[in-house]
Amino acid sequence: MSLSRATRRRRSTSGRAILLTAVTLASALTLTACGDSGSKSAGSAGGNYVTGPSGISTVAKGDRADAPKLDGATVDGKTLDTTTLKGKVVVLNVWGSWCPPCRAEAPYFAKVSKELGDAGKDVAFVGINTRDTSTQNAAAFEQNFGITYPSLYDPDGKLMLRFPKNTLNPSAIPSTVVLDKEGKIAARTLAAVNEEQLRSMIDPLLAEQ
Repeated sequence: MSLSRATRRRRSTSGRAILLTAVTLASALTLTACGDSGSKSAGSAGGNYVTGPSGISTVAKGDRADAPKLDGATVDGKTLDTTTLKGKVVVLNVWGSWCPPCRAEAPYFAKVSKELGDAGKDVAFVGINTRDTSTQNAAAFEQNFGITYPSLYDPDGKLMLRFPKNTLNPSAIPSTVVLDKEGKIAARTLAAVNEEQLRSMIDPLLAEQ
């Protein structure tokens, strides 16, 4: 009996050691993934992209993928087709009136869109309103924050699914995707942005020839 109990103790100790090793390895992998800023990743956006410390991913001009056609009804009852905006830098912002981070970044979008528009810059802002059960809530949000550019009404998130796989697609709420003047995906962030971050995504594309 004593030998049997000793054997069981050794097996139990061995099992705990294996479990501890597995947990330690998983934690190390998680820390590595969370700390991977400023790195290059292959196979996205038609080539390599770089994610900076702020969480903004950018793609070199020659590696960018074409953005999909995004069209349909807008929050204000009109229609919009983003392919008609080619020739301009297009800022796409995915948002919902129910989303606290969307409310936090909305004043920056209102400010920058108006300032760049008043300056006559070749840039267009387009919202993609999602998961709102009615356009009334979305319209109230736009009025409250002074958003004057149009937003496509996409309650089921179908427009977001049009982005090709392995591209910088808007896979979170909020998300911001910026297209270059040729209609290609050039930059993306999957978090709320401030004014400085927003301008850092737009200004380099406005300067491209």
